[in-house]
Amino acid sequence: GFFQSHAVEVEIKDASNATCLYAKWMMRFLIRYETNSRDYKNTTLNVSSGVTHNGSACGNDTQAALLAVQFGEGHSWSSNFTRNNETYQGNFITFTYNTNDTTVFPDARRKGPITVVIKDTMRPVQLNSVFVCHNTDFLEAENITQIFWNVTVQPFVQNGTVSKKESRCHADTPTSAPTVLPTTASVSTTSTTTFSPAPTTSPKHMENPDIGNYSLISGNKTCLLATVGLQLNVSQDKPLLININPKTTVADGACGNTTATLKLNDGNSTLIGF
Repeated sequence: GFFQSHAVEVEIKDASNATCLYAKWMMRFLIRYETNSRDYKNTTLNVSSGVTHNGSACGNDTQAALLAVQFGEGHSWSSNFTRNNETYQGNFITFTYNTNDTTVFPDARRKGPITVVIKDTMRPVQLNSVFVCHNTDFLEAENITQIFWNVTVQPFVQNGTVSKKESRCHADTPTSAPTVLPTTASVSTTSTTTFSPAPTTSPKHMENPDIGNYSLISGNKTCLLATVGLQLNVSQDKPLLININPKTTVADGACGNTTATLKLNDGNSTLIGF
C-alpha cells in the first residue's frame, strides 16, 4: 500500500436493527504544529486499531446523518450528510487531534484537543447509490492535510441493504482522450486518468521534458527538493506520452517525520502525487 494505515469500517443500525449508514475507508493526517522551542514540525497521525464510532447517527429527511469515529489518544473525526429530494451529499468534516498524545506530538507547545472544521467537497449522489472513490483525495486547512483513499460510503441506506449501484468519484471515472497528442502547453489530465487509445499503435516521438525545480518549505527550511523532468507514459491498448511543463506547475504537500508528500499541480487539475 502507498499509505500504511488501518481501514475503518462503520455500520450503523436503526431501532429496528436495519443498516442505515455504512462506510469503509482509509485515512491519515499530516499535521504541522508548534514546538516548545517555537519552531514548527510536521508529524503524521495514522488511524490505529480499536476505532469506536460513538455519536454516529442514521439521519432522516430533516436530520443529518453523522459518521463519527474516535481513535488513538483522544483523536476523532466526523462527517455529516444531508439529503435533498433524491440525492445526498457531505456537508462538513470535523477533525480533532489531541497534542497530549506525546507519541505523535512529543514536544507540542500547545497542549490539548484542537478542532478543525472544513467543508466537504463531496458532490451530490443519488439516493440508494453507494459512493466509491479508490483514488487518493487531499483536503487541506489550518496546517492540516487530511488524506483519504479506498472510500466506500452510503448514508440513508434504503431497506437496510447497502446498494450495489455505485457512484464513482471523478478521479475514478475514465475521461475521453484528446484527438491529438497534447503539447506541454495543453496538458490537462490527472495521474489517475485512464485514456482511450491514441490513433497510432505506438506513441509519437516527443522531446525530453523540461527539468523543473520543486521544493517544500517547513518553517524556514527546505524539507523536500526535487529537480526532475517528468514525462508520463500512459499505457493502455495504445500508449500516450505527456510532458509535464514546469513553467505552469507548482509544488504543494507536506513533510512528516517518516513520510513526505509532494503534489504537483499545473492549475488545470493535473495532479501528480509522490
